[in-house]
Amino acid sequence: MRFELVPMPDGVGARPRDGRGYPVPAITPWRGGEPQFALTDHGRSANCALERRCSVCGGFMERGPVWRVVGPAESAAIAEAFAAGRPYRNLAPTMEGPGHRACMLYASMVCPYLARPNARRRVTAEDAADELTSAAVRGAARGGLGAVVGFGDYEYAVTETRVLFRFLDLVEYLPHESADEHLAELRAELAKPGRVRQAGTGPAIG
Repeated sequence: MRFELVPMPDGVGARPRDGRGYPVPAITPWRGGEPQFALTDHGRSANCALERRCSVCGGFMERGPVWRVVGPAESAAIAEAFAAGRPYRNLAPTMEGPGHRACMLYASMVCPYLARPNARRRVTAEDAADELTSAAVRGAARGGLGAVVGFGDYEYAVTETRVLFRFLDLVEYLPHESADEHLAELRAELAKPGRVRQAGTGPAIG
């Protein structure tokens, strides 16, 4: 699905855009006036973690569940735990921060690598200076089922070079082969009273 056809949360709609019109996530760095979508800005990510802000829209996240998008390996582990009613926590920390439910549903649909199993990365993890995801190499297809996953809360650590996250208390598991499958869920989320405004509550990170 073309990104301009995907319903957009208000907070995402207020984000700066690149030359194609794509909204730029709150944790994305800029170089020479251009967003670097494959990278994560340390300072922006740290601010989101410290101030409990969505890594997509930059708006404040109320106390309660947070969401993130996961790839096939973690999706399979979460599915097994969810089906068995077991607790789940990512033992290996990730640099991917949490966000609002609507924002993560939206991100799963508009990011080509997250949205389609045959999409391929344009940069390597080495390019992105992220040894925690070193299995993601240039040209590698996502494969398998991705998922949008809700957690009761998150923990974080800010080091000199990285912001690391762990998630706990699994509350929702929404798997997808193609993220277009989340379209009805995104529309329903955006239709909830007050939910669209909430995604942009408080001054966002520009």
